[in-house]
Amino acid sequence: MKRGDVDFVVTWVDGSDPEWRSSFEEHAVCLEGDKKESRFRDWPTLKYLFRGFEECAPWVRKVHFVTCGHLPSWLDESHPKLNVVNHSDFLEGRNLPVFSSHPIEINLHRIEGLSEQFVYFNDDTFLLQRMSPCDFFKKGVPRDMLAFNAIAESKIAHVKLNDVKIIHKYFSKKDVVFQNFFKIFNYRYNLIEMIKTALLMPWPVITGFYDHHLPQPFLKKTFSEVWEAEPEVLTRVSASKLRSDADVNQYLFRYWHLCKGQFQPIGFKSRYMDWVRDVEDAKAFRRALLSKRYKFCCIGDAVEHDQIFEECQKLICEGFESLFPKKSGFEL
Repeated sequence: MKRGDVDFVVTWVDGSDPEWRSSFEEHAVCLEGDKKESRFRDWPTLKYLFRGFEECAPWVRKVHFVTCGHLPSWLDESHPKLNVVNHSDFLEGRNLPVFSSHPIEINLHRIEGLSEQFVYFNDDTFLLQRMSPCDFFKKGVPRDMLAFNAIAESKIAHVKLNDVKIIHKYFSKKDVVFQNFFKIFNYRYNLIEMIKTALLMPWPVITGFYDHHLPQPFLKKTFSEVWEAEPEVLTRVSASKLRSDADVNQYLFRYWHLCKGQFQPIGFKSRYMDWVRDVEDAKAFRRALLSKRYKFCCIGDAVEHDQIFEECQKLICEGFESLFPKKSGFEL
């Protein structure tokens, strides 16, 4: 492994897989937590994520594809850049199975052979244009954006609060601002985010961070540092089978490298993320894809009815197919 190598990590679950559903239903019936269908529903867009890897980031060293054991029928496991990772390969056996992304996310650094520099992709985040390693890492640290925000009501608001509560134990807002002033007020950022940050300056503590749902660059050493600092919390969350308001998630590690100043500033003006609730939203998403204005995109799944979901799938897949019509080497 060469210094500066960058790996990608992708987590995926197929909620329609009969064996997975049987296991989920067996455990979920006696557990409290988030059992929403959208947490596990598979959009048939994964192959476009891999086509994007091949076309937009041919320099990636390895793609670590993390699942509970099932695989898409089209995936070529023999691809030289592909490393298929089972949950049992890096999570403790006593905690399996898990039906939450949080235990998986907070243990990614344990994947065997993972590069020090890696980018974490949810299966609903995509590359759309040619990228370079410098879009994710510069001077050996992640490219990111340090902007403050107020945590508002959301599906994971409690989890964000838990993340920030831990950050307060190790970092003071005064020190973070003093040491990173020009990384906080940086010309690369969106003006609105800098205004929000400025308005929150009178608050003596960190009230939250600007969060994006995009491919996220990390260093393995950041995970090790946080695990060393908070082993009890992370061990507890590693054993949670369903999402809980008591969890922490991958944002904790991002907040950590932001507060330590271990990042280089970058803006996120070239991204597209929106919730898809109905057919009109899906059409808008497809238009955004075909506009070729964006480097990244993320599909926010908020469709409630199966019939509408099928139509939304079709529309969005049409957009991806127009962008990436050629099969990748990751496909059989």
